[in-house]
Amino acid sequence: MPAIRIVEVGPRDGLQNEPAIVPLDVKIALVNRLARTGLTHVEAGAFVSPKWVPQMADSAAVLAGLSPVPGVAYPVLVPNLKGLEAAMVAGVAEIAIFGAASEGFSQRNINCSMAESLDRFRPVVAAALDAGLRVRGYVSCVLGCPYDGEIDPARVAFMAASLAAMGCYEISLGDTIGVGTPAKAAAMLRRVVQDVPVDRLALHFHDTYGQAVANILACLDQGVTVMDSAVAGLGGCPYAKGASGNVATEELLYLFEGLGLSTGVDLDEVARIGDWISRELGRPNGSKAGRARLAKLAG
Repeated sequence: MPAIRIVEVGPRDGLQNEPAIVPLDVKIALVNRLARTGLTHVEAGAFVSPKWVPQMADSAAVLAGLSPVPGVAYPVLVPNLKGLEAAMVAGVAEIAIFGAASEGFSQRNINCSMAESLDRFRPVVAAALDAGLRVRGYVSCVLGCPYDGEIDPARVAFMAASLAAMGCYEISLGDTIGVGTPAKAAAMLRRVVQDVPVDRLALHFHDTYGQAVANILACLDQGVTVMDSAVAGLGGCPYAKGASGNVATEELLYLFEGLGLSTGVDLDEVARIGDWISRELGRPNGSKAGRARLAKLAG
């Protein structure tokens, strides 16, 4: 199996739902420290309405304050052409767009149907590609929705294939509320790869029921080598009551280390960052692997 690539989403997906505004210098330090661990993709922010996501209102300032590491991408989320224009002014080289495999979630999250969301994304992707930007796509609620319940894997495949056809180089499949189980995750992926090559897919699993690592392990055999995660398990979902954060980056690094799979990422340093950012946010460190690694290092 090729080397595993981890997309660190903590600075965006992990912080966007924090109740208190995280200071700009903390956000900049978080991205800079993560980019020096061997990670090649660190999602740095989102150019969305500050009314709806106030935590991301300073994304341009975050980007301006970074000390870019050669070979590291700093993608940002954009919902529309206005967001794309702001991201381009900030000098980004990669964006991400965000759809859902659920009508209920799409209506409540971005106030339109699944079909309308695709119509909204097409000019964004076209403009971004014309400008020489790389575009990544997200499909949320691939294993369950807080409003629609069970999700037909065919819907996931349709959304993923639609985003791929627009020109997204990679589609990240998100278990947004973390309700998936290994069998369901593997079945969903088998359906999606009928329409989208596996080398254009990534996994973005939340850990609400403690199943994220098991779900990822169940999908490895089908050839997925790209995983999204957040340092210290940061994150949540405002549209899903009780939903916990992303699978912790430390958990994945420990898993892949044990499997003998290369990531090129320094687990010890990521564990230190997880401890630091958890203290900055005044919240418990959500990574068991991170806490255990730090205890071992403390000897």
